[in-house]
Amino acid sequence: MTSTLDVLDRGRLLAFTFEDLLKYHGPGSPGGVAQGFKVLERGLGLIGADGPPERREIAIRTAFGGPGARDAVELVTRGVTDGRYVVDPSLARPERGRTMARFVFELTYREQTATLTVRDGIVPDEFIELARTDPRSAEQEERFAALKLEMVQRVMALPADEVYDVDG
Repeated sequence: MTSTLDVLDRGRLLAFTFEDLLKYHGPGSPGGVAQGFKVLERGLGLIGADGPPERREIAIRTAFGGPGARDAVELVTRGVTDGRYVVDPSLARPERGRTMARFVFELTYREQTATLTVRDGIVPDEFIELARTDPRSAEQEERFAALKLEMVQRVMALPADEVYDVDG
């Protein structure tokens, strides 16, 4: 896990590692942080084809409301703080099934937009079922914690283009 997410801040290069994103978010949703990292890893190269984009010009819309992905995007882009990060349920793709429907991210930078959707097999059905279970039993909490760590290992072991497809 040595790759970085590179953006510019007023022309100055900033490079963020996955570990940086985890430190910012904390231990709550490491799987979501991994998802956010891969979304940005895949998307930044598409919308900033001429080099790292200016972080404060990147806008993100997503159907995914998880706090890990949100915090990952916030650290790299400051999009939450500046109002450029929007959770938009209308972006969901129900035809992709309950598990994958909300894993849709639209990144825009200047005139470039890329829409990314998670690939089959990346997010297990059990993960989503437990994420949406409230309250969870102690046994369910333990299993959910294990699934979060499995998500991190699975997602971070793959190149970003094997985690997220470009839609259209």
